[in-house]
Amino acid sequence: MSRFSMLQELFTNLSERSLSLFAPGTGAKPDVETLLEWCDTLLSRKGEASGVAWAQRLLEGFRSLDDESRLAFYRELAKRYQPDPADVLEKTTAYIKDQNAETLKQLIITVEPQRQELFRRLNLAPNGTTSLVGFRQGLFQYLKAAPELKTVDNDLRHLFSSWFNRGFLVLRRIDWSTPALLLEKIIEYEAVHEINGWDDLRRRVNPSDRRCFAFFHPALGEDPLIFVEVALSRETPGSIAAVLDENRQPDNGEKPTTAVFYSISNCQDGLRGVTFGSFLIKQVVRELSQELPSLNRFVTLSPVPGFVRWLRFNSDEGVANRCTSALKIIDQPNWIKDDEKNTAAKKLLMPLVAHYLITVQHKNLPLDPVARFHIGNGSSLDRINWAADTSALAIQQSAGIMVNYLYDLDKIEVNHEACAERGIVTVSRNVNSLL
Repeated sequence: MSRFSMLQELFTNLSERSLSLFAPGTGAKPDVETLLEWCDTLLSRKGEASGVAWAQRLLEGFRSLDDESRLAFYRELAKRYQPDPADVLEKTTAYIKDQNAETLKQLIITVEPQRQELFRRLNLAPNGTTSLVGFRQGLFQYLKAAPELKTVDNDLRHLFSSWFNRGFLVLRRIDWSTPALLLEKIIEYEAVHEINGWDDLRRRVNPSDRRCFAFFHPALGEDPLIFVEVALSRETPGSIAAVLDENRQPDNGEKPTTAVFYSISNCQDGLRGVTFGSFLIKQVVRELSQELPSLNRFVTLSPVPGFVRWLRFNSDEGVANRCTSALKIIDQPNWIKDDEKNTAAKKLLMPLVAHYLITVQHKNLPLDPVARFHIGNGSSLDRINWAADTSALAIQQSAGIMVNYLYDLDKIEVNHEACAERGIVTVSRNVNSLL
């Protein structure tokens, strides 16, 4: 490099550093219009150093807004940074006329909302990724009342799908030697079966027949993205009580043959819709298969959270009368503890839940969110378990029913394609007989 070039580079760096000194201060709280001016300034910056300073101040300014001002800011983002229709038409016409790399590049640049570049630059700030995940999480509360904000949500989801690509994720086992701060987060984030303090957590991660694995991303540090809890046994459990029994004695003798995924919890609501779970299960299956060659069966013990809601609001005339009859029973208090009501409910609900999981679909996938995840991931519907979870929430959502989804490693791809292409849910003979 010549002396002139070195001097020129030094001058540029000094200039950028000096510009960063003029980034907005932390005195008065900015209003929405000021934040939008900062957005325009951030988009106009060419130097990285000043860009970092502006991004940091902008994110800090946003966090200082009240709810009403945040909604106004989200709305302005949705309006201000849309592609120009006339420009899009011009670039599209140019590409149709002369289809080459340059015209395609210009069309792509024009079609992409400027918001995406704004978010990329905001990501330069210290903890920028974490802030943007929180930014999207805050957006969710306004989407129903302000559907125009969906464009902002789509841009963030698009970026997160790239930033949180499987190649960036790190799988780690969580055990009793894991730092306490992280173990506290596992207790906090558990979304399926509440962890009641440290003793309960220890029973889930410390025994030799229990495992817990989590995905992490470098940009989020020690904050997990998603984690799964696994029970190792020699049989498929039919209830969650058997798995979480406080007096259970760990099976330290015979080699386990079955791995049971009984809880999967997403930790970052701002990453909703960004797929981690399917990668996590398949990666954990590989890890466990290498660690314990005796394992030959991988199943879940899963809730059916949309079932009772479907009973109440379904429009399927073929089962409407049975749904009404079932609701008359399960809407009564403590019905599950009454032998007569329990038996009557089981007779009505077991065929109905099979019908719900197998035939009630949206876009070739089961309507139930948990079934949609596992069936779409290539599992089969192996067994439906009555009175498998008698907690208040489980009774309210699924009438206490739980399901075993089977991950047969040799059939995952075939099952996935059958569902995705033809809406076929692969089921066992036992489940099929319920219909």
